[in-house]
Amino acid sequence: MSATYDKLKALLDTQKSLSDEDITKAITESGEMTDEEKMKLEADRLEVAKSTATGVVTMEQYLEACKVLDTAEEGSEEYKKAEALVEQYEKGQ
Repeated sequence: MSATYDKLKALLDTQKSLSDEDITKAITESGEMTDEEKMKLEADRLEVAKSTATGVVTMEQYLEACKVLDTAEEGSEEYKKAEALVEQYEKGQ
């Protein structure tokens, strides 16, 4: 794995989240990540979000997230967050 991925993974492990600024800063300092590393990092982010999620998704949140999935660009940060909410609701958590 690249130095960029290692830095971001360590940051994710300590902060339990990563902002777009964190990612941009790490890429600027250490260079670009491979596509495989980007996918792995996103999977790690989703896993942390899933494990740290507290509370139940309400019907209102679910419906709002469904609207976002219909309108947001696939793969965008907004889309990914909405998709995680929908999946959490549909799993009954």
